[in-house]
Amino acid sequence: MSHPALKSLYVALSLLAGTASAADPVTIAYQTGIDPSKVAQADGAYEAATGSKINWRKFESGAEVIAAVASGDVPIGNIGSSPLAAAASRGLPIQTFLVTAEIGDSEALVVRNGSNITAPKDLVGKKVAVPFVSTTHYSLLAALKHWGVDASKVNIVNLRPSEIAAAWQRGDIDAAYVWEPALGTAKASGKVLVSSAQVGKWGAPTYDLWIVRKDFAEKNPEFLTQFVKVTGAAYAKYNADPKGYAANSANVDKIARLTGAKPQDVALLLAGNTYPSLKRQAELLDKPFADAVGKTAEFLRAQGKVEQVQSSYLPYVTSRFVNAALK
Repeated sequence: MSHPALKSLYVALSLLAGTASAADPVTIAYQTGIDPSKVAQADGAYEAATGSKINWRKFESGAEVIAAVASGDVPIGNIGSSPLAAAASRGLPIQTFLVTAEIGDSEALVVRNGSNITAPKDLVGKKVAVPFVSTTHYSLLAALKHWGVDASKVNIVNLRPSEIAAAWQRGDIDAAYVWEPALGTAKASGKVLVSSAQVGKWGAPTYDLWIVRKDFAEKNPEFLTQFVKVTGAAYAKYNADPKGYAANSANVDKIARLTGAKPQDVALLLAGNTYPSLKRQAELLDKPFADAVGKTAEFLRAQGKVEQVQSSYLPYVTSRFVNAALK
């Protein structure tokens, strides 16, 4: 590990883990979003703290993660608030136990140079790619509503991030709302029309988060508490000195390797999100986050993306493990 203080902390967490070790290897689904916990992941900090073998599986979209979690193959997954709202609306036995990021400029709608899109109204009739039922899909629909652009008049196509990058390079699409590394591919020959930071200010905030199957959580509470502690330590290190953190080439290289982002883009992308402290996590997960998920679900129902909504999304959110980590 590159940082002695963190190494000592992770060793200490490992010694404290005790009953944290799951009997079998734990498969965890992660995505390519940029955040400081990727450094802890690359360093093996989660394995050290929990005393468990972890099989990290990379997925391209929240919809794919939800499918894996629903099948029972994956107990823990990293998704966005929009796929969470969709999954919870269907009654999937999951809970959000940690917020990875309050999404800002790290997700954006990019229009291709030469597409003749200079204003929102120019999106009518254009082909816009986005992974369906993702945070960017929700942000795209929210932005169109804010602009007064009829979404049915925009040719919105469902593509995974890797497919978006390939379609962009072929010239098959006019715009895309996506995250890294496809975002970097689009920005190289396009311009940002709006980012999720602005869409959030318009009343449609989005989040990245960790979910866990309820059955796994009931059997492995200490594993999740240690998982939260490692993530909290990674965020605290970044938040203490964001510029210094991003200037550390070892941090940048680890994040770039796990996400596929270009190293020169990592610093800007890290600054594009807000990474809540554990104290902030406890406040968010107490009620505000569940309320935001409920509003997302209502919006998705209005757009015909989910058939029904829950009366409350509090059962799909828990601050239990954050509170345990804070003790």
